[in-house]
Amino acid sequence: MHMKRTLIVFCCAAVLASCGNNKESKTSETSGTTSETTEKSDPEAEKGLNLVAKNDCFTCHKIAEKFTGPAYTEVAEKYAGQESAMIDSLAHKVIHGGAGVWGAVPMTPHPTVSVDDAKAMVHYVLSLKK
Repeated sequence: MHMKRTLIVFCCAAVLASCGNNKESKTSETSGTTSETTEKSDPEAEKGLNLVAKNDCFTCHKIAEKFTGPAYTEVAEKYAGQESAMIDSLAHKVIHGGAGVWGAVPMTPHPTVSVDDAKAMVHYVLSLKK
């Protein structure tokens, strides 16, 4: 499991490094993942991505395709236009877990994640809307 987590973190770091400082908006699809850069950098979303990669989130979620849990882009689309209203609720689910919204498989709780970190993670996910 440790090796898998290390590989995931390494892959995310490689994707981020390959994005560079390109100011044009671009999208790269490989193996069900999407990497986007925009003219304006979003430090909170970048922090959230780093936290998602550091925790076990990619064990159940992919960015652009359903896996054990919903794709992050699906979550972002579902809550589009409600981002500020949903940050606290979704951060609570990251910390305490949840079930029923996306099917029968429950989301594992992450009790060691701080509220601020959970909010950054949610901010990142919600920033992925198309």
